[in-house]
Amino acid sequence: MSKQGSTQNFWENFHGPNMGYIEEQFEQYENDPSAVDPSLKEIFDEHGAPEWMGSDAVAETTGSASPSERDIAKITSALKLVEAIRRHGHLQANIYAVGSDERPKTNLLELETYGLQEKDLKEIPADWVWPDAPMKLDNALQVVKTLKERYAGTISFEFGHVNNEDERKWLQDKVDTGSYTVSLTDEEKKQLLYRLAEVEGFENFLAKTFVAQKRFSIEGLDMMVPMLDHIIQSASGDKIKHIMMGMAHRGRLNVLAHILGKPYDRIFSEFHLSPDKELMPSEGSMGINYGWTGDVKYHFGARREIENGEQSATRVTLSHNPSHLEYVNPVVEGFTRAAQDDRSEPGYAKMDEDEAFGLLIHGDAAFIGEGVVAETLNMSDLPGYRTGGTVHIIANNLVGFTTNRKDGRSTRYASDLAKGFEIPVVHVNADDPLACLSAMALAYEYRQKFHKDFLIDLVGYRRFGHNEMDEPRSTQPRLYKEIDEHPTAAAVFEKQLQEASVVGDGALEDMKKEVEQKLRDIYNNMKEHETSSPDVKERPSGVERNLDEIDTAIDIDRLKGLNEGMLKRPEGFNGFKKLEKILQRRSKMLDDGQKVDWATAEALAFASILEDGRPIRITGQDTERGTFAHRHLVLHDVETGETYCPMHGLEQANASFDIHNSPLSEAGVIGFEYGYSVQAPESLVLWEAQFGDFANAGQVIFDQFVSAGRAKWGEKSNMVFLLPHGYEGQGPEHSSARLERFLQLAAENNWTVANVTSSAQYFHLLRRQAAISNQEEARPLVLMTPKSLLRNQRVAVSGEQFSKGRFQPIMKQPILSENKDKEKVKTLLLGSGKIMVDIEDTVDGTDQTFETIDAVRIEQIYPFPEQRLAEMLETYPNLEELVWVQEEPQNMGSWYFVEGILHKLLKEGQIHRFVGRPHRASPSVGEPNIHKTEQNRIIHEALQMSKGGETNEGN
Repeated sequence: MSKQGSTQNFWENFHGPNMGYIEEQFEQYENDPSAVDPSLKEIFDEHGAPEWMGSDAVAETTGSASPSERDIAKITSALKLVEAIRRHGHLQANIYAVGSDERPKTNLLELETYGLQEKDLKEIPADWVWPDAPMKLDNALQVVKTLKERYAGTISFEFGHVNNEDERKWLQDKVDTGSYTVSLTDEEKKQLLYRLAEVEGFENFLAKTFVAQKRFSIEGLDMMVPMLDHIIQSASGDKIKHIMMGMAHRGRLNVLAHILGKPYDRIFSEFHLSPDKELMPSEGSMGINYGWTGDVKYHFGARREIENGEQSATRVTLSHNPSHLEYVNPVVEGFTRAAQDDRSEPGYAKMDEDEAFGLLIHGDAAFIGEGVVAETLNMSDLPGYRTGGTVHIIANNLVGFTTNRKDGRSTRYASDLAKGFEIPVVHVNADDPLACLSAMALAYEYRQKFHKDFLIDLVGYRRFGHNEMDEPRSTQPRLYKEIDEHPTAAAVFEKQLQEASVVGDGALEDMKKEVEQKLRDIYNNMKEHETSSPDVKERPSGVERNLDEIDTAIDIDRLKGLNEGMLKRPEGFNGFKKLEKILQRRSKMLDDGQKVDWATAEALAFASILEDGRPIRITGQDTERGTFAHRHLVLHDVETGETYCPMHGLEQANASFDIHNSPLSEAGVIGFEYGYSVQAPESLVLWEAQFGDFANAGQVIFDQFVSAGRAKWGEKSNMVFLLPHGYEGQGPEHSSARLERFLQLAAENNWTVANVTSSAQYFHLLRRQAAISNQEEARPLVLMTPKSLLRNQRVAVSGEQFSKGRFQPIMKQPILSENKDKEKVKTLLLGSGKIMVDIEDTVDGTDQTFETIDAVRIEQIYPFPEQRLAEMLETYPNLEELVWVQEEPQNMGSWYFVEGILHKLLKEGQIHRFVGRPHRASPSVGEPNIHKTEQNRIIHEALQMSKGGETNEGN
């Protein structure tokens, strides 16, 4: 009965022409329900036939087809308007605290655009255009006003680009209902005001106390700190073990103080620049590891443990970050994945997305401007790199240093890049605290539910110049006139609370005085310490240690057992027959009289490291097979397409083995793997370039993180870089891994740089690198790896060399050094890598004797084996010259690095000289025949052979 009454009341809303149109539509509906507009179908489904049909009232309808069409057009237009508000509400939203006059105008939300007037909307029932409204609304006008409040207020949304229907519906429901919003009690609002007073007061104290010093103030984006408080509290409540954070300079000191708990006095001491006195933190102040050469204060990170129960805690880690702002993004993602992975068992590491999550704070200009951002976002859903959803915040201060938005991006918003990766975007006004907290609550809930990335565009401003010594009014005069007249976030919030009678007059001022006094007391209690001229700290003893004595040999029977295990296949696995035939040849390589090639040596090294309980992660472009079809550590079933990794079926394995083909990215992937290696120091993490020169695209990561991270920040990595290198006529782009760049960065035992020429050397070097994992001696390894030499029998060696000895930084040259009368030697050739194998080929292919020439291979270029070479030189009583031979041009390769070392080793009357390609702008020639001519010349000149002599290069 009540339902009937409800239906009757419903149909009373229709008058005149509308009644005739509804009748006509209902007749169509009776014949075919799908033939009418979906909104009308819902009405007929619920209310049935119009109550006047079949009565005399029908005769009273005098409408014609034309007015009926106009009326349905109004309904359709209203539906379009409602959809436009959801999709485009952000275009009219109040998301700009300042600078809103610069935004382009839009008419997408205007009634006139859709041929509507308010009276039209009043005549349309609310549930026609919003059937599932969460509150009672009478008409479409109320719907439009309500949705504009939800989608075009101080918070607005973009998620129409999210293709997953469940996610998109979830997001719409959240916004439509407002269920994501954060509500605070009056007491909590007072606490939030005090937090803003702390944020603002800290910046004010630094400005007054350390005049004209850089601090990259947070002011204008003050709400970032309470937003971080909120998400950390939520994660701690869910007992998430790790929150991995990365951020640029803006607001970093404030985040360090208030989120990471870095003591105020520690921060104050870093500002003190007096040459003869320095401020020392009070006794008991938390120390932070800064490495031995240190860094500027706004580059440092920190860690903090937040207790969330007797048995558990949430660790918040803020990564160290250089001025190459966005390059920290993939590093943090690597931290996060490493914290999620369980590497204790064989097979792929087992990932738990709820163990950790990433939180990245970007600059608005950098987010859209730096390509590494796109590289990192692209990794967000790839099997080898996904981290189950990262929460992104753009700290949007409307200007990049001095560059305006119109000069900094080709998109409307700084966040638009994220839309290409289907990441939901929320724009929020940084002056509305409750909207900011609600945005963070929605981001966290989405991440936890769907384990995908979410982005908050926190739109504020920058109260001062880029670094407090900069004058922004010369480049943004209009904007800064508005900022100068604009109250702080705390003042804006205080006014709201006063109007709601939550706080009285002067509440904020009292809070600021309290904060000021607290900071002043801490500063006054610090001690001045007399000091002489400051000097760099001493390096840790482990960094100084030589690695040459680490034993890496393995019993031959153990090696054979590992080799057999890697050749087993699961029952029913249909391998590629041609490949399996090749792989089965490995079964006899350890037998007497046989030789172990490069690929087998690598596999044996990996297998033995896994047996020792060390996890391994190796990634790179085409790494599963190997660019040069040599590795084949992921096999494909030719019938089903399923894959099998021989390392996963290894019975002896006691740890995980991760191997992944990477996306076509260098900077992003290298940064990710570096981060993984730092967070998982017990693992052996390797990145392989498709060709060595591909590492060029990751130069920032090498410069700022890998080579200097430990010296600057105390950040240890044991990562291995496999960079195919060698001159084989493949042109300028695929010859050189730019060895010279790594040697230029080599100092203080920051890494090992090697160019080895035997499979056993590679085996021992990998095992040595694994042995120093998680040790004070840990350091990265940069290895020039072979291409054509992969299958060269001169690189393959007997199994005996794997079961005895260790890595040799310096080796005698095969053939040339055999049975040498050292008293006759006048010339000693020195070199590394492929050129020395080419020389071996030539010597072996000629009848010429080389009584006056000997040679040694420098397998480890840094640290250079200077002492061993000096001892070796003592065995040549009549030596006249040292000749450095290399295939790279003279201004590249190792020559400029070793020249000074060799000069120190010379005795009176001895000289050193260079043999190789002349100075060149390009690494190599492009024409293969010219390459061969050049290569022949280098070898003949080194061996002092007549020009045009026969060679056997093996090219």
